[in-house]
Amino acid sequence: MMLEGKKILLGVSGGVAAFKAAELARSLQRAGARVRVVMSEAATHFIGTASFQALTGEPVYTNQWDTRINNGMAHIELSRASDLILIAPASADLMAKLAAGLADDLLTTLCLARDCPLMIAPAMNRQMWEHPATQRNASQLMGDGVELIGPTSGDQACGETGPGRMLEPDAIVEAVIGFFTPGALRGRSVLITAGPTYEPIDPVRGITNRSSGKMGYALARACARAGAQVDLISGPVALDCPPGVRRISVTTALDMYQAVHRQLDDRATAGRRFDCFIGVAAVADWRVAEISEQKIKKTDESSVPTLQFVQNPDILASVARRPDAPYCVGFAAESEALEHNGREKLARKGIPLLVANIGPDTFGRDDNQILILDGEQRIALPRASKDALSRALVDEIARRLPAAVAAP
Repeated sequence: MMLEGKKILLGVSGGVAAFKAAELARSLQRAGARVRVVMSEAATHFIGTASFQALTGEPVYTNQWDTRINNGMAHIELSRASDLILIAPASADLMAKLAAGLADDLLTTLCLARDCPLMIAPAMNRQMWEHPATQRNASQLMGDGVELIGPTSGDQACGETGPGRMLEPDAIVEAVIGFFTPGALRGRSVLITAGPTYEPIDPVRGITNRSSGKMGYALARACARAGAQVDLISGPVALDCPPGVRRISVTTALDMYQAVHRQLDDRATAGRRFDCFIGVAAVADWRVAEISEQKIKKTDESSVPTLQFVQNPDILASVARRPDAPYCVGFAAESEALEHNGREKLARKGIPLLVANIGPDTFGRDDNQILILDGEQRIALPRASKDALSRALVDEIARRLPAAVAAP
């Protein structure tokens, strides 16, 4: 319930994407928000007011002369009672009106009269979005302090493909949550590894582990909500990438090693660096020395193939040894002696912070309990959801990060 107690006024302007606003209203409510809806007259041609009233349990407003507002000032009463005005979809026409300060209906009037933040999710045909006038209006709105989220690229109702597609409701909800979340990592860049790796034996067999990737993905989501730019290098998992996070998919430990250093090198070439690297992935320690090109056959009941293994590179330690190393956070799943083994790994990897948890029973679960270790402290966090633990861990990382980044 990340939006518990928040009052959101959802504005819906005319466009095919208006049907997504119904799902958005429900998703905002699931996150704990109270949602009231204001529609432009054009929006009512795409979706009816009854749908929103049924979904929100609140009256829907379309007319600035609405007599249900006792003082006749709907544009004042509705905006003053809101923590955020969110317009989704925001059409090209609506953006033009807002940029020019026009107020010819209830939705535009309350935006002009507001004393709360305004966030808009543009949605329109790709040529309309790319038109110089729309781009000027978008720049003007951002300069006026309006938060623009999206649009993205994809298939459009007109049959064309390109930029102008409204963000999906879950991505908009994430943006709203991020807006209300203290930006502990705002302006920071974070590189995260997550999930398992898969080491092939032959074309149909391989070695992997039980990591679901849930903790790494929860941490990527928490970092993004805290304002960070997040790159997520992920092994094979059955999870959706958190909104606002850039995912790079890999398979083997060598793939992951190369992807991590490629990202670090690319930023170094651009004269920048990641502020933080968090190695959550359960990386295979070994791989098969020679991968069979064909499936290894069982010749008889007693036949057992002999496999030779070689050690995979240590991704976390290699990042920590770089001259441009970011602040490094490691993860350790231990089956015994949690703190002892965690501190041994902390020293061996040469990193400032390590998160230890008892495994493998934590793999695949939605909750966990962790022990945060640095050179002097131990912080034990009791069993909680991985989302809650990730938020707490982000706070701990953010508290340590300024001094770490300032170091030569």
